[in-house]
Amino acid sequence: MARLGLAVCAAVCFHLCILISSSSSIPAETGSHAVRRTAYHFQPAKNWQNDPNGPMYHNGMYHLFYQYNPRSALWDTGNLSWGHSVSGDLVNWAALPTALDPTSPFDANGCWSGSATILPGGLPAILYTGIDSRKQQVQNVAFPKNPSDPLLREWEKPARHNPVIALPADVPGDRFRDPSTAWLGGDGLWRTAVSAEVDGVASTLVYRSSDFLRWERSAAPLHASRAAGMVECPDLFPVAEHGRAGLDTSANGAGVRHVLKLSVMDTLQDYYMVGWYNDTADAFSPAEPERGDDCRSWRRLDYGHVYASKSFFDARKNRRVLWAWANESDSQADDVARGWSGVQTFPRELWLDEDGKQLLQWPVEEIETLRRKRAGLRRGGTRMLDAGALQEIVGVASSQADVEVLFKIPSLEEAERLDDDPNRLLDPQKLCGEKGATVRGGVGPFGLLVLASGDLHEHTAVFFRVFRHHDKFKLLMCTDLTKSSTRAGVYKPTYGGFIDMDIEEHKTISLRTLIDHSVVESFGGGGRACMTARVYPEHAAAARSSHMYVFNNGSDAVRVSKLEAWELATATVNGVGGGGHGLAAAVAPARHSDA
Repeated sequence: MARLGLAVCAAVCFHLCILISSSSSIPAETGSHAVRRTAYHFQPAKNWQNDPNGPMYHNGMYHLFYQYNPRSALWDTGNLSWGHSVSGDLVNWAALPTALDPTSPFDANGCWSGSATILPGGLPAILYTGIDSRKQQVQNVAFPKNPSDPLLREWEKPARHNPVIALPADVPGDRFRDPSTAWLGGDGLWRTAVSAEVDGVASTLVYRSSDFLRWERSAAPLHASRAAGMVECPDLFPVAEHGRAGLDTSANGAGVRHVLKLSVMDTLQDYYMVGWYNDTADAFSPAEPERGDDCRSWRRLDYGHVYASKSFFDARKNRRVLWAWANESDSQADDVARGWSGVQTFPRELWLDEDGKQLLQWPVEEIETLRRKRAGLRRGGTRMLDAGALQEIVGVASSQADVEVLFKIPSLEEAERLDDDPNRLLDPQKLCGEKGATVRGGVGPFGLLVLASGDLHEHTAVFFRVFRHHDKFKLLMCTDLTKSSTRAGVYKPTYGGFIDMDIEEHKTISLRTLIDHSVVESFGGGGRACMTARVYPEHAAAARSSHMYVFNNGSDAVRVSKLEAWELATATVNGVGGGGHGLAAAVAPARHSDA
């Protein structure tokens, strides 16, 4: 990719100042709504957002498009557009005008999800689902109206080519959507994956093209399942077999594996499988075939509250980055009262674990630019947590923080046994509900209490428990929201997942948690298990203060060998008003690092 020069950066800042001076200001939120708005997670200034669409790095700038209703804080299929924001660092974001709006016969009833691809020569192209004038789902293409515009503010949809993929005869009109980022095969043809229901079977179809305008369907689907129901938002991308470096979406061959990710409507969860992709047959072979064709038995990207994830190759830092949507957990009336709904998870770097079967996920390193105050153990220090221990972490604002803890387990002798009912291993979420943070165990529960009131009537618990199943140990990670809010009408589940690691060999487990007012994102075991939660504590709105603690409710002591908590500054995220400084700040990192 071309690097952004001083002249281009100056042009970017000029355009951003023009945008801010012409924007109407939005009144500042007050009370509980202001407290629950995030400080560093991506969200528009107002209104509804859902799926991340077309994230890309292009000419020194990060672009994020997203499903957006510019008229309301509620989902409305007929009004869905593509929101558009740009950034120099994946942390600070500048809002731009909508990129795609439902203005043509081929998208008259909504511009739905899709992806962006960088074509040879550096020209970006968008493939997206349009709901046409007959309310059928078709696939369309769009290109920048002015490719030399560093912000890519305007996009055109060539009427003489759209739709570029019409509704197939064997697919219902409302079951054909979400084209993936395209990739080049060894034959020089482009491919894209599209979700469909074919003769009642959930299918991921592959289409090929030589010019990105005329597409032909491959003979067999990339994946099909009779049990999963309709799947959405397919993502096929390569990962290096060794090391952390990301790969361009078209990479294949020796030393490369592929990840197939699907979003399942029945469960509203994202699942993935690692394997190998054959671009001659457009076939995917899983590394764990025993998990079956039903993608609901695959590995989970996140065991919590996310959906419709989308990844992209960041050529600037040679990494693969993941976005995902986390919707609200309270009512539509609350959405309307707030004036906004939905956030994106903080962008995560993805790479393949050394076992070759699972992904590791970690917040992108740029989050560290927000770190301010630090609290924790002295370097080299440790702290023993005896049975029943509860110790507060003080010195940082706990509603806007980044916390890393490393627990060392001296002994596994007291691990609870699950041999009596092996089926309990099949439903870790249910097991977390039964074995909550307050239920005394052997090895665990131990972890963090965050967004907690002073009297602990409200708190969100993120914790681990170790179980013995026959001659092996199982490490369970949970996020318990049952005490997260005293407000009625809020979804307060307990999330759970087993971490695929040998706890008997390592005897240590790491936990990193990002806290951002109404979002709690946790990464267990170095990113082997991730959980995202939406929470709405009432005490935060009333007292504007929260607490966080490290705790152990197991009968055996555990040792804290590392504890670092950082208070995070507020990022510039799609703010409106303020004289232009906020929007210019979103691209300043690009100016400093790429000039």
